[in-house]
Amino acid sequence: MAVLPILIAPHPTLKAKAKPVKDVTDELRALLDDMLETMYDAPGIGLAANQIGSLHRVLVMDCGSRDDEETPRPIKIINPEITGVSEELSSYEEGCLSIPEQFADVERPAVVRVKYLDENGQKQERLFDGLEATCVQHEIDHLDGVLFVDHLSNLKRNMLMKKLKKYLKDREEDAADVG
Repeated sequence: MAVLPILIAPHPTLKAKAKPVKDVTDELRALLDDMLETMYDAPGIGLAANQIGSLHRVLVMDCGSRDDEETPRPIKIINPEITGVSEELSSYEEGCLSIPEQFADVERPAVVRVKYLDENGQKQERLFDGLEATCVQHEIDHLDGVLFVDHLSNLKRNMLMKKLKKYLKDREEDAADVG
């Protein structure tokens, strides 16, 4: 397994639509393992293939990884498709590994039903609620070329992206000072 570099907005691959996976191969399973390791290292609770420069329609998530007390519950999802959503909405403060240190409240359906293939190529269908519902929707958005900031007003999105540019510039300057 390997920790892969995470693309940072506005990288064009983040706005590209991922392609469905035709066959679940050992190479794809290795990619999913690398994505999990990358997500845990970041640290994050979800990662879509676009974020590491791959346009395979796959994602990984583990909402149990937020708390050291919880047992990890990694989920590997191939070709996800949302087949149902609740009328009830919930709002979470979302962040993104591709938009580091930036957060905003996003409202999404509180419960979603997702049809997908697991890492063995077996069809699965699952209800996600709470944080897992938010996470799976956020990651599926990535696979469709949508970032969480795309759910915000133009004003909020522009403010967040300006803060991201400043954050990245400051990080570059800090790295130059050390080097």
